[in-house]
Amino acid sequence: MKTAIVWFKTDLRLTDNETLIKAIAQSEMVIPVYCFDDSHFEKTTYGFEKTGSFRTQFLLESLKDLDTNLRALGSQLLILRGKPEVEIPKIVKEYKAQKVFAKREVSFEEKQTEKLVQNELFKLRCEFETSSTSTLYHAEDLPFSIKDIPDVFSNFRKKIEKDATVRTVFEKSLSINSPKFPESVFPTLNDLGLESKTIDSRAAIQFAGGETEAIRRLNHYFFETKCLSKYKETRNEMVGSDYSSKFSAWLALGCISPRLIYQEIKNFESQFGANDSTYWLIFELLWRDFFRFMFKKHQTKFFLYDGIKTEKANSKSLNEKLLLQWINGATNSDFINANMLELKLTGFMSNRGRQNVASYFCNELNMDWRIGAAYFEEQLIDYDVCSNWGNWAYLAGVGNDPRGHRYFNIEKQANDYDKKFAFRDLWLKN
Repeated sequence: MKTAIVWFKTDLRLTDNETLIKAIAQSEMVIPVYCFDDSHFEKTTYGFEKTGSFRTQFLLESLKDLDTNLRALGSQLLILRGKPEVEIPKIVKEYKAQKVFAKREVSFEEKQTEKLVQNELFKLRCEFETSSTSTLYHAEDLPFSIKDIPDVFSNFRKKIEKDATVRTVFEKSLSINSPKFPESVFPTLNDLGLESKTIDSRAAIQFAGGETEAIRRLNHYFFETKCLSKYKETRNEMVGSDYSSKFSAWLALGCISPRLIYQEIKNFESQFGANDSTYWLIFELLWRDFFRFMFKKHQTKFFLYDGIKTEKANSKSLNEKLLLQWINGATNSDFINANMLELKLTGFMSNRGRQNVASYFCNELNMDWRIGAAYFEEQLIDYDVCSNWGNWAYLAGVGNDPRGHRYFNIEKQANDYDKKFAFRDLWLKN
């Protein structure tokens, strides 16, 4: 009896999940597994939680949804807790699994964990196979090798759009054969050392985790409201649920794949017509791909003070007082304060807000950009290692910005994007 384990990580979905499809095709029995990695619930070297309460709550919701969807196909999700390199081999031995399937990682810590698991499986003569499941364009289909990927986004985009195609979506399997295993017990926030937090009622959107919610959101934004057709015009707004797609949280945990979003954009265009807005959402998915491939190319450099550049403009300093003022929305800028309060109380911030608070942190407060990136890592529901650290490095002038150090005039930005004070009044007058 050929038995395989599917190690779910940030690919918490059934549709367009190559690891799951391969496991089902190659095995008679499949064991879907998720491991709560102890290292994800520790403090980072910057003193912040690696995974904060908002994101952990979203993760738990996503896992419970995945478990429900697996049960509908005759399986369920086995929950583990500890070190993946210890816990996954235990399951391999217990169920005599011949192979473990997992998504392929590109970031430093994730790759280290992947390697540790692979080494332990090798000792058990158990194969380990990874698949690239996170990007719009498959790494193997790029028109350049990883080492030759352009470091400037526009060059990357033009070449990709000209010479690469998006692969078709893997359909969801109709059934999964799994052995009987114990009912999984999902940890609580308290079990993971975190306090439960309620998302503030002023939040732009009340996120709920899982593939079911991701597809519901897509249908709402595309087909029920047709907001996609004006995405480019509204995406820099800051109040409300529909000024932008808000797909980022579901993409970050892989509750939905970028290829499925792309497929549905194409369906939308065939029904209602293509325009700048439908293209612009694909353009944003390309940015997401770009940072992921940059991490594949540059590896640990995005976590270093100097980033991928040799010259550095902002300071290595840490001023505790200024840091706390920034975190708590108590700076001398009401626009920065409103954005930082939104992040603190909801786990979300608009794209426009993120660029401004990062620029303020690097240029006005003149502190080590990595401290800001680490705070975002704790707070953001939609935290994605490549997008977060890639964007912070970009704003700090040590990433992929061809213009070098990018400086935002905060007052001008506030006047341009919150002219009538709607956003600031929402967060500062309550």
